[in-house]
Amino acid sequence: MKIKPAGKIAILIVLFGLIFGAYRMMTGAGINLIPGVKEKASSKPIVADLPTFNGGKTAPIDGITMPGNNKAGGGGDEVRWLLWAWNAHMGLMFANGGPETTSGSLMEKNGVKLKLTRQDDSTKMQEGLVEFATQLSQGVAQPTRGCHFVSIMGDGAAQFLAGLNATLAKIGPEYTAKIVGTAGFSRGEDKFMGPAAWKQNPAASKGGVVAGYLRDGDWNIAMKWLGDNGLKNNADEKTYDPDALNWVAANDYVDAAEKYITGYSETRDVVKNGKKTGEKRKITVDGTVTWTPGDVSVASKKGGAVSIVSTKEYSAQMPCVIIGIDKWCRQNSDKVEGMLQAIFTGGDAVRSSSAALRRASEISQEVYQEKGADASYWERYFKGSIEKDATGTPIELGGSSVNNFADNLLLFGMVSGSANVYRAVYETFGNIVVDQYPELVKSYPAYNTIVDTTYLSNLQKKLNPDVTQIEGTNPGTAIQKPTPGGNGGGHSTVISKKNWDIKFNTGRASFTPSAESELNKLMKDLLVAGNTYVEIDGHTDNVGNADANMKLSEARAFAVKKYLEAHAPRQFPAGRINVAAFGQTHPVAENSSEAGRAKNRRVEIKIKATN
Repeated sequence: MKIKPAGKIAILIVLFGLIFGAYRMMTGAGINLIPGVKEKASSKPIVADLPTFNGGKTAPIDGITMPGNNKAGGGGDEVRWLLWAWNAHMGLMFANGGPETTSGSLMEKNGVKLKLTRQDDSTKMQEGLVEFATQLSQGVAQPTRGCHFVSIMGDGAAQFLAGLNATLAKIGPEYTAKIVGTAGFSRGEDKFMGPAAWKQNPAASKGGVVAGYLRDGDWNIAMKWLGDNGLKNNADEKTYDPDALNWVAANDYVDAAEKYITGYSETRDVVKNGKKTGEKRKITVDGTVTWTPGDVSVASKKGGAVSIVSTKEYSAQMPCVIIGIDKWCRQNSDKVEGMLQAIFTGGDAVRSSSAALRRASEISQEVYQEKGADASYWERYFKGSIEKDATGTPIELGGSSVNNFADNLLLFGMVSGSANVYRAVYETFGNIVVDQYPELVKSYPAYNTIVDTTYLSNLQKKLNPDVTQIEGTNPGTAIQKPTPGGNGGGHSTVISKKNWDIKFNTGRASFTPSAESELNKLMKDLLVAGNTYVEIDGHTDNVGNADANMKLSEARAFAVKKYLEAHAPRQFPAGRINVAAFGQTHPVAENSSEAGRAKNRRVEIKIKATN
């Protein structure tokens, strides 16, 4: 008996769900799905080439109308959205007025009837989009099953969309999932937590054991930190490498925190360069990657783990991206644009008004129904809070932001002088997961197949925003000025430092043609950290006159500075980059050989936190 097309699609959905469900269960339990992975040597994660993001200015809004509490609003067919419990949605919450669009809300005024449902399981989000696309393909213009939209961490979109779009493509190429905009950012709540010694000296993390939900946003934070500091990652969560950072797989971000709190332990085979040594060792979790409320639990229940680095420093890494089915979005562009306009206006309201933030926090609890939380919980950790942990040590917790229209234009490189921030985010972390887990994630969809800025472009024409109101238009407005004493010297906490082999013409401060590729990598890597200062240190070998070498090292460092400022002026305003010259005084290798001298001819990049 032949199976009809609809039956084939139904079978695909079931298989998709079973495969993803089984994968999540086994990887969460630490089961190695791929034979031979244990023999993969620990490696340095590729450098996370991400741009910075400083955000759009917001003019104060007078006479904000609070959305109603109970009365249903909105017109037309219901639009369904699955979302994580995440404070980056605050603008959306205010715009909608409740779990369902309320009377008088921004969403109603823009002609959209939206239902928000918490869903912490990304697999179920994928299944919801597949079910929606399937019904749409059967001729149902406004599907009643599945979901129209989901929102996830943008740095994890490559992996999320790889399997999803492969399944959707079998329904039809017009049914792929695409990103249409963003609602906000994580700005501190997602973090890599561990011993203070790791923060003070990154090399001290060698042999460390971290619990986390692997190959996702919080794991990405640790990957970028390792890459920035030239350290190795052990991608096999069933072995232990004393020369790398090691992982214990968690089921989710809450479980990651609990494994640190309970001191989870197990015995593993020891490996060296990917090969078993024959030795076994008992390992115990001494760090975690998690997000609010996971970081709050770590601090209150155990303490002792500091924030080594977070999305406060890597401020461009984790946008809250909005994903929908391409065909429906194109057929309902008025609804998509109306929804985005409501969200962006809601973001402006939350930034401008404390009353709007409080109302958005109340709505957040109505939507999320988080046990033990209330509106004040969401408000406090949206702003970010410094609290004492169980050991009495102050620690930063929470921290998110909302996006407005200007933020989206900057993020997608739609304003003159701005880098395409999101493309760098998407491709960088897509490359990292493929590099670290080539058997599990062989590839990911190309950027131009998963992002559609048509709706933002249409709004841009319709609203005609004044670009002078976008922060960063005038150099120096996008970042705090250095403190007196000059060149960011008051911002001394070094997050990372790494040597870059940028090729210069012999005895000169001009670049060779081969330097362009490395300079582009450097630019993307530095652009991720919008809330940081950058120090460029120039170094030479000992050939020639010492005074001349000092001047040459300074000139070369300035050449790198000018390159960055010229290629991405909005992300590198005046005052963000400091230059220092060391000439031949700080060698990292012996000058007695050409190989050693080549290592000494270098540019060292330091990323410093703003204190």
